[in-house]
Amino acid sequence: MLAKIGRLFKIKTRFEAFLIIYALALGAVQRGKIYLVLYPGFGGKLLFLACTCAVFMAGGKVLDCLKFEAAAKAAQEVEAG
Repeated sequence: MLAKIGRLFKIKTRFEAFLIIYALALGAVQRGKIYLVLYPGFGGKLLFLACTCAVFMAGGKVLDCLKFEAAAKAAQEVEAG
């Protein structure tokens, strides 16, 4: 039963990855807007930039991991087959 629930939280396709990256980006921009209000000027802009850059880095890592998992699965099928 826990395995079935656990499968719901795994990213299996690029489409799912892009949906998650989009959701992260929306949250980062919202947080960045709050930083712009709390810290007007260069500091707020820098924090806004840090929020959005974090999404770019995380999104790239998610997409790279999907490629790595697909390659590992293909190699495992070659060994087994």
